[in-house]
Amino acid sequence: MRHLFLMRHAKAKQGSGDMADHDRPLRKRGRREAAAMALPLQQWQALEGEVHVSGAMRTRETLDEIAAQLPELSLIERAFVDEALYTFDGQVLLAWLKALPDETERVLVIGHNPALLELAHWLCIEAPTSLPPGGALHLTLPVTTPWLGLPQHGARLVASLIPEEASHALFQRQEPEPPDLGKADVGHRILELLSHQYRMVRALEPGVIAGVDPEFLHQFRVNLRRSRAIGESVLATACKSATKGKTPDKKAPASDEIPGLKKRLKRLKQRAQATSDLRDLDVFLESLDRTPPPLSPRTLRSLQRWLHARNREQHERLCQQLGDPGYAEEMLAWQRFLDAEEFRQALGQLSSKRIEKVLAERIARHDRDLTTLSRKSGDEAFHDLRKSVKRIRYLAEMQPKRHRDFLAGLKRRQTLLGDFQDLCTRQVWIGAFAHRAGITRERQQECAAWRAALEKEKRALRRKVMALAPLA
Repeated sequence: MRHLFLMRHAKAKQGSGDMADHDRPLRKRGRREAAAMALPLQQWQALEGEVHVSGAMRTRETLDEIAAQLPELSLIERAFVDEALYTFDGQVLLAWLKALPDETERVLVIGHNPALLELAHWLCIEAPTSLPPGGALHLTLPVTTPWLGLPQHGARLVASLIPEEASHALFQRQEPEPPDLGKADVGHRILELLSHQYRMVRALEPGVIAGVDPEFLHQFRVNLRRSRAIGESVLATACKSATKGKTPDKKAPASDEIPGLKKRLKRLKQRAQATSDLRDLDVFLESLDRTPPPLSPRTLRSLQRWLHARNREQHERLCQQLGDPGYAEEMLAWQRFLDAEEFRQALGQLSSKRIEKVLAERIARHDRDLTTLSRKSGDEAFHDLRKSVKRIRYLAEMQPKRHRDFLAGLKRRQTLLGDFQDLCTRQVWIGAFAHRAGITRERQQECAAWRAALEKEKRALRRKVMALAPLA
């Protein structure tokens, strides 16, 4: 296959005074945009072939920022600066492309709109309708087709990406605005939070699918889990309202109090669970970069390759789920549920008193579970305690001003239990790596020693958790 990569220069300064358009430099944001695209371009293998750049200042600086992120590739020395690419006419760009020698199989062009987008539309019927600053397209063509004989609509779109999908830091500047909840009552606060989290989930999806910055997946997962936790808190509080003044055997199930909510929360839970392994792999790989483990260099490289392969598998699986029409239908059904008058009326029945009662019950249950922990308790008991802390936190956050100090105190507890969870997860992945087919006995012994060292860290964290004071 022939591979053609079309990239628009990053955000440039507006012309002013005597500055010619050709001399417009990048803005600070433009430099960050170009830098954010370096890794995905490398992953696309867009930098392995010829690199051609317009002679304009903003395109050359775009290449400079990419090259600075990948100094080992010597991009500046390899790139061709061609004034013929300083054009805004797609037909001119097409003529340039047709003049390439047939032995060229992979080429990256950093140029200008509307020429790039016009060329993309001529080559590929699937080309997107816009190409923002810093955006890039990956097109393929049959290797048997000479550049001179390029047919209209003969290319296939493999991928498209913009900087805001490659970098969560850039995405944050355009993410949905959080609601102003300063004077909101409990019901209004819950509704606005759930609606905002829905918008965040949908806005984060392109970054999750791009798979460049792990922070997209983390925030996607956080917003799904927060939505579910808040919904469960609403269910618990509504159930408490339904049973007020009744004997225990006459309790109404929560699903009767707010019809449909329990079903929606189950689907949110399943969608969040589908991200668990991928998130665990992201965290594990990041930890290997920060703190090299007690492994030989060869074993470490083998482990990283294996983990990256598992990461790709999990990411492809998640992308398939997000691309399934059933996922979009579920999300729209959740939005309609939030907008429904029945749900708004149910939230209007909630009160601070009811929330405090449920919160007190959850705290009491947590404290009982804490006192039953011992050195013989299994890992699952500590995981359950972590989950209970999260449920308590989400419920307390329904009234953040009242529980400001309490929420601050929960942070250390949740961090301890989260660190314990991470150690358990690493042990599982190390074990899976050590028991795969073909691994040498020497590497198995290295992994066993590392797992034993992690077990010591776990025991230390267990003691810290068991020494925590009750929340009540």
